[in-house]
Amino acid sequence: MFTIAVHGGAGTIPRDQMDCSKQAAYEGALRDALQAGIDILKAGGSSCDAVVASVTVLEDCPLFNAGKGSVFNHEGKHEMDASLMRGDTIDAGAVSGLSQVRNPVQLAKLVMEKSEHVLLQGEGAQQFAKEMGQPFEPDAYFFDAFRYQQYQEALAAGRIQLDHTPAGDRKFSTVGAVALDSSGTLSAATSTGGMTNKKFGRVGDTPIIGAGTYANNQTCAVSCTGHGELFIRQVVAHQIHCLMLYKNLTLHEACRQVVMDDLVRIGGEGGLVAVDALGNIAMPFNSEGMYRASAHSNGQVYVGIYR
Repeated sequence: MFTIAVHGGAGTIPRDQMDCSKQAAYEGALRDALQAGIDILKAGGSSCDAVVASVTVLEDCPLFNAGKGSVFNHEGKHEMDASLMRGDTIDAGAVSGLSQVRNPVQLAKLVMEKSEHVLLQGEGAQQFAKEMGQPFEPDAYFFDAFRYQQYQEALAAGRIQLDHTPAGDRKFSTVGAVALDSSGTLSAATSTGGMTNKKFGRVGDTPIIGAGTYANNQTCAVSCTGHGELFIRQVVAHQIHCLMLYKNLTLHEACRQVVMDDLVRIGGEGGLVAVDALGNIAMPFNSEGMYRASAHSNGQVYVGIYR
């Protein structure tokens, strides 16, 4: 038995602006990411490899704010973050403030497996990527005209913003995946380009284990998307684990409390995907929508954007 779920961010394009071709493009990208993980899990591979494969597909797709589609910071550069955690060993790896590294999630896996550390950032993370032989790309590879337009508008208005379109809809395009493999191991991975026009080396929840990503075989695996500062303050991913472990809440009960109550109480918008040790999936969000998809080994597949 295996289970997998992926997300391409919470918040979404309003229904009246989502034409058929645009919706098909998003849904197709989610299906591609899901399939990359399914192929590994079907072959008896690990949940860790599966979530990395799924997130890599999303990083390579310019529709999402991660990897190739990352937004611009205040200096007109890209600062990418990613993290990975596996639930059997509680090992984790994360990177922050990357530029030109093609797939941050793959570097996070190397931090977990090949270093003594959990989180590497900035120039040190870049150097580690070079030593590990990770592929780098020129700035032109990461350039996206729509993202650049967002950056110019934010720069002119003097604001730091989440992934907004000119129409003003809120879209948190962080990507992620969670999975349970046939051996019973849970894993979670998350990747993001952060906030448009962000300054001062701002870091959100994505590379912080327990805030944006968490996995523990006793309970669940979680990957978050939303307003990072508030997810950090609520320690969202680990909070779900704690509610399940110490209060005996089900996955759905824990996710509902954190996303629909605890986050809302402090003004936090976003969502997450999660899977528990029994293969149950939860994909709650308190925004207008969330790009999401899931699959079970029984052949059941779901892809959705809106409620």
